[in-house]
Amino acid sequence: MSSIGQLAAETGVNIETIRYYERVGLLDAPPRTQGRHRTYNERYVQRLTFIRRSRELGFSLDNVRTLLDLSEGKQDCAARELTLRHLSDVRGKIASLRKLERALKAMTKACRPGEQSSCPIFEALSV
Repeated sequence: MSSIGQLAAETGVNIETIRYYERVGLLDAPPRTQGRHRTYNERYVQRLTFIRRSRELGFSLDNVRTLLDLSEGKQDCAARELTLRHLSDVRGKIASLRKLERALKAMTKACRPGEQSSCPIFEALSV
């Protein structure tokens, strides 16, 4: 059994984030000592690691909740479908970021300090 501080150190998740995950139901409320301190076992470490890794991969809290439910029911095909949808969303974001990169590159390329009467960056942002 470990304390919330030990759980945070072991999983790399902030203490306040652990408490938040408890409030929103991603983590069950842990048992408490007679002194009212939370105590966490290996099951909490595993679940919190799963949540942290899912969040690092960009899954929303709702998707993490779904993945947790699926993992407990061993429904890996449904997890695959959820992951494929997320992958599609990520690819869309990458395409948007590439478009943004091209636009910013064009704006900065058009800027030639000292050679222009007005700033093309300000002009581009004003339209």
